[in-house]
Amino acid sequence: MPLRRVYIDHNATTPVAPEVVQAMMPFLTEAYGNASSIHSWGQRARAAVEQARRQVAALIGAREKEVVFTSGGTEADNLALRGVMGAAERSHPHVVTTTIEHHAVLNTCQALEAEGVRVTYVGVSAEGVVNPEDIRRALTPETVLITVMHANNELGTVQPIAEIARIARERKIAFHTDAVQSVGKLPLDVKALGVDLLSLSAHKLYGPKGVGALYVRRGLRLKPLFFGGHHERDRRPGTENVAGIVGFGAAAELAHQHLEKEGERLAELRDQLERSILERVSHASVNGGGAPRTPNTTNIYFDFVEGEALVIALDLKGIACSTGAACSAGAVEPSHVLSAIGLPAERARASMRFSLGRQTTREEIDYVAEMLPGAVEHLRALSPLYKKPVGAGTR
Repeated sequence: MPLRRVYIDHNATTPVAPEVVQAMMPFLTEAYGNASSIHSWGQRARAAVEQARRQVAALIGAREKEVVFTSGGTEADNLALRGVMGAAERSHPHVVTTTIEHHAVLNTCQALEAEGVRVTYVGVSAEGVVNPEDIRRALTPETVLITVMHANNELGTVQPIAEIARIARERKIAFHTDAVQSVGKLPLDVKALGVDLLSLSAHKLYGPKGVGALYVRRGLRLKPLFFGGHHERDRRPGTENVAGIVGFGAAAELAHQHLEKEGERLAELRDQLERSILERVSHASVNGGGAPRTPNTTNIYFDFVEGEALVIALDLKGIACSTGAACSAGAVEPSHVLSAIGLPAERARASMRFSLGRQTTREEIDYVAEMLPGAVEHLRALSPLYKKPVGAGTR
């Protein structure tokens, strides 16, 4: 019997939708013009880029001129943070962020600190949610930027972005949100949220890798990361990745069409997976389960198990999942997100992320729930701590 394959690691990346591949193909073959050229080949490429800009803008409720295409979510985050810093008129600028941001934000903040920028890292609750009042208390007269992610990539927890945005507006501080893990999963409108900058990435919503975008509110001053031509209205120079941008646009339109129904379906499957696992596996619980979450994501710890070993055991059964952020694969230290919500190191290393997607079926959820308990028990049998009295640290 061939091995059954179940992919539930969609927060790491998604398969490119067939409709997206179809939209991209002409721009990988005969329609190869440079979008900055004035001849007919270039005009066709330019028209395709601008159509994709409208599609992406429609998904997030923005004006098309407010969408800047980038090489992905990481560049979008860097452009937001460094762009605001570069345009700031402060001798000692200050940034406020949280302890659970993606490394694209955290490492950029650390680099800014090395350059003399002061950064405050605000903690989160045990459920992985930041208190807007903690953000308010962290502000100073020198604060030029607040950056708080919309949905966490490991837990799926959704932050109170609209409330934080109101605080930012009161103080006339630019506000950025990394929405890479929420765009295409949750209804999202930049005007309703009240953000000034928002990052998104194509490969998280069934588009190609290597292309993303940054929403920049009209009128916001932003210094480019690097210099060259006058592409993207002088915000991001370089010849456009036309095929990738076209694919991003097609993926955004698909996400817009299926957002509500797909969200409901995934939430139902996610909840079924959690129930099935917790009914069959002892010494396990959901991290961040009491907070609002993206509908496709669950993060569950399994005491007395090493998460990386469980990933391998499940992979041998044809199941693809994750121990945390894919960008941190191979790291021996526990997830910074799970540490930030107060998990001890051994429990953080025993945590698994399951992220569902469009092709996930009820039968696949049943298969995971059937295969997981045996894999956990096999690994626990190797642990010298298993079957000993449960201490105060477990629940």
